Amino acid sequence: MSTAVSAERLRQQLDRISAELHGSVLPFWLEHSPDREFGGYFNNLDRDGKVWDTRKHVWLQARQVWMMAALYNATKEERYLEAATGGAEFLRRHALEPGNRAYFCLTREGEPVSMQRKIFSECFYVMAMAEYARATGSAEIRAEARDVFGSVLRFKDDPSLVGRTVFEGAAKESSLAVPMILLNLVDVLHDSGEKTHANVERWCVETIAMHAGADPRFVLEHVAPNGSPMDTPEGRLVNPGHAIEAGWFLMDYAHRTGDAKLERLGVDIVDRSFDFGWDEEFDGLFYFLDREGYSPSQLEWNMKLWWPHCEAMIGFLMAYRATGSERHFDRFVQVADYCFENFADPEHGEWFGYLDRYGTATHRFKGGPYKGCFHVPRALWRCETLLREALGA
Repeated sequence: MSTAVSAERLRQQLDRISAELHGSVLPFWLEHSPDREFGGYFNNLDRDGKVWDTRKHVWLQARQVWMMAALYNATKEERYLEAATGGAEFLRRHALEPGNRAYFCLTREGEPVSMQRKIFSECFYVMAMAEYARATGSAEIRAEARDVFGSVLRFKDDPSLVGRTVFEGAAKESSLAVPMILLNLVDVLHDSGEKTHANVERWCVETIAMHAGADPRFVLEHVAPNGSPMDTPEGRLVNPGHAIEAGWFLMDYAHRTGDAKLERLGVDIVDRSFDFGWDEEFDGLFYFLDREGYSPSQLEWNMKLWWPHCEAMIGFLMAYRATGSERHFDRFVQVADYCFENFADPEHGEWFGYLDRYGTATHRFKGGPYKGCFHVPRALWRCETLLREALGA
């Protein structure tokens, strides 16, 4: 690690991040979220933690299990294992149908409400069980995670298995979301003795690189199967936060495997995605942009959401680890300052999720169908770890 950034600056940021994680964010979820009667978590929480909807969204339940199990694996604090267990047991009882399809939403008691024609609930179920198996040492639960992972790979290759019909006029395309989530999944499942995992890792890395190489200016959300850009609204779509997340996934994988070239690609992805996505007039990252400057069809395109900024915090600290460049650390501080000034809620804890372009919260809840105990604590925890490593602590 370079000494370009002073220990004092590193310590200042570490203190701020740690105070927010342990004094605000984790206490909010540990106090308000566990359902001690039926298991699992209340994930629809108002600003002050009151439950505004008792339904439970499987991908958020699974993300919270992963988060709590990961914290336990890092700290060995029993409160995190207890929290993970409540969620894991609920999911094992209720989340899957016999064919390993995961429901999207359940009642409080665990009855199915809805299911998506996507693979993301299944992916996060695998992440949760793999991390929880590591926490408990359960070979049975680890085997369950592997079994559902095998189903995920089949679903990826044949969308009809999740009920998604591919019509004749639909453009054939590659979506960045799939290799991203699978690379993250394999990292949690990582076992060098499993050849299938190595094959999946290679496909994920090559596909993310293909998206990054389709246009030298941007990382595109959708490209043709051969990697070429598509002149459609979907083909022109840039999601800066998603691309930054892909960049730090690559850096994380490359750092673990010692692939310096791939790590540089991850840094480049984070840099150019931020350069294109940052709102120079009002600050914050745009949610969606069109690579040619057209108005994105998504009506929320100019909103500032919590999760892209969380990804950017991690991305720039990983870039700093890779390069030792003070510029990357400064960008981390820039994003963190925006988050603490606009998303953080010092009165009730945790972060607001949705801001308008000017930085005003549009929704007061802290948890909903798409925001749970995941992006904020994961970002703060990963940043805390990276800052400690930078300090040699």
